[in-house]
Amino acid sequence: MSGLNINDVSMTFELPNGGSVEALKNINLNIQKGELVSVLGPSGCGKTTLLNILAGFLAPTDGIINLNGEVVKKPSSERGMVFQQGALFEWMNVSKNIGFGPKMKGTPQSEIDEKVTELLDIVGLQDFADKMIYEMSGGMQQRVALARCLANDPDVILMDEPLGALDALTREKMQSLVLDIWKKTGKTIILITHSVEEALLLGERLIVMAPRPGRIHKEYNLPFAELGVGADLREIKRHKKFGPTRDEILNMIWNMEEEIMGRAES
Repeated sequence: MSGLNINDVSMTFELPNGGSVEALKNINLNIQKGELVSVLGPSGCGKTTLLNILAGFLAPTDGIINLNGEVVKKPSSERGMVFQQGALFEWMNVSKNIGFGPKMKGTPQSEIDEKVTELLDIVGLQDFADKMIYEMSGGMQQRVALARCLANDPDVILMDEPLGALDALTREKMQSLVLDIWKKTGKTIILITHSVEEALLLGERLIVMAPRPGRIHKEYNLPFAELGVGADLREIKRHKKFGPTRDEILNMIWNMEEEIMGRAES
């Protein structure tokens, strides 16, 4: 079976006081190779927990994750992770950061150099190969993080709020870059975000999760990611369906937040 298959996954965390928190319940989702999926929902709906299970950092309480027919049990280079903060090696330059994964696999240096040059071109950092990480802006560091993930040639790229710490203009540029990488590489990408607009722009499939316990509330199939490849994203936001879909999802999440607040006060 190809693609990423999430089969009846639930996650309960045991608390030190003897209680427990049901973070996810009965998540079922099939993601085909090459799909770009955004995941959205109010705080506490289990988005990051689900991503950590997909990465192999957590084992679910119940259910199974399969990638191309193999059960996900631990972290693997088949599933690359891009965090909100790039988690880069500050003592290495850009090229060495990007080439770190292949080097650990024993890839010949000539092949590493060729791959690094290719990825620097893809993420637009051709002139920064020898720069140290601490010399670079947040947006440039996230470009390095994307390139380092791609260097391991994962089947699936998992992105946990990767653009959340960036200023508005840099974030828009990075959104365009994510779309370009998706189209050029054909990778499966799953992106967690708190931004409704970003989820609309970067998800050909958009999953809205509901909280406590976290579960899939609604799914959308959208045209905006495909339309946004190589286009001005501000123009995409003017699409006749963009505004109404954004408002529908905002109202959906607002109502969820209101329900959570009501529970907390009762």
